[in-house]
Amino acid sequence: MNKELLQRLNEQIALEIESAHIYLEMAGYFNEEGLDGMGNWMYYQHLEEMNHAMKIWHHLDERGERPKMLGINKPMDEFESVMDVWEKALEHEKFITKQFDEMMKIAMDNQEYKSFTMLQWFVDEQVEEEDTFGGIVDKLRWSDCAKPAVMQMNAAMATRGYSPLPDGLIPTGEEE
Repeated sequence: MNKELLQRLNEQIALEIESAHIYLEMAGYFNEEGLDGMGNWMYYQHLEEMNHAMKIWHHLDERGERPKMLGINKPMDEFESVMDVWEKALEHEKFITKQFDEMMKIAMDNQEYKSFTMLQWFVDEQVEEEDTFGGIVDKLRWSDCAKPAVMQMNAAMATRGYSPLPDGLIPTGEEE
């Protein structure tokens, strides 16, 4: 495997775990604010991100490379409002999208077709993530974060679940 791509994939494992920690912090904020539905939504987002890390980990392992567990940054944990949380989450997803776009270029330039296929799954996933987070931000903006709208969104988000494959490690992309 191309060494630059290998390094970036190992870094992405750490970024996915860091993302999971960010979403747990956001879940904690929402729960503290009495928005348990939004907290639930973020908790399940945390599980999804951990499964993303494992998808990359398994890809490296299957390719005969030893995945490296790199350190992660302390997750953001200061939030000013419900809108602030969702805007930061959207900004973070856009950052993650950029990482996958850059890895796709490295894979293409180095004819790493096996990794390219795996990365394409993540690129598709990021389109969905940005659309989901962006839609939440748009609804909050449109409603001017009025309490009835926030409470309605909170109730809807309480129903989110997450069902990874039976082995609990690799998402199928159909669990939402």
